[in-house]
Amino acid sequence: MASTQVTPTRMELTRLKKKLVTATRGHKLLKDKRDELMRQFMDLVRENMALREKVEAGIHSANKNFVIARAGMDEATLNTALMAPKQEVRLEVGEKNVMSVNIPVFESKTRTADANDIYSYGFAFTSSDLDGAVKSLADILPDMLKLAETEKACQLMAAEIEKTRRRVNALEHVIIPETQSSIKYITMKLDENERSSQIRLMKVKDMMLEEAHHYGERA
Repeated sequence: MASTQVTPTRMELTRLKKKLVTATRGHKLLKDKRDELMRQFMDLVRENMALREKVEAGIHSANKNFVIARAGMDEATLNTALMAPKQEVRLEVGEKNVMSVNIPVFESKTRTADANDIYSYGFAFTSSDLDGAVKSLADILPDMLKLAETEKACQLMAAEIEKTRRRVNALEHVIIPETQSSIKYITMKLDENERSSQIRLMKVKDMMLEEAHHYGERA
């Protein structure tokens, strides 16, 4: 296929050899990038699994505490206690670059640093179970944000791994073999042309010698 698409000239041969060198170097770099992305991706997956288990356990514990608090308090008091939140949380989103992948970084900041500002009610008319439920939710919030961060990072890195894998395969199975085939074809054509030229030169030389010989005899 390559033989019908390239011009068998020395200039084209030089260009293709440079292209082959560049493609080979790029193939190695992309393979190294793919392998490193896979390593970091697997680390993120393990971290994500651990965080998910921790967050699910924290939410389960918080729900359990809320059920117990609901059993020990009347509905109106519970709703009044949780009606207006006291603390404010602000989420700041940044980025970090990992192997050319921009991964989000979430950072939460509260309006005040006081740990007791999470309770929007007085302690006189509420149960301690409600305090435990609110505290467990507040404690699990940083892990929930970290879980969201790692899950998004896993998605982005998986997409980058797939893109890099396609590029590696294109170089390995299409571009490099086609370039090598074209180089081989041009080399064979140039060698063939060189042999043909040598044969023609030899024939011309023989003809010139023969003509000079006949001229000498006539003289």
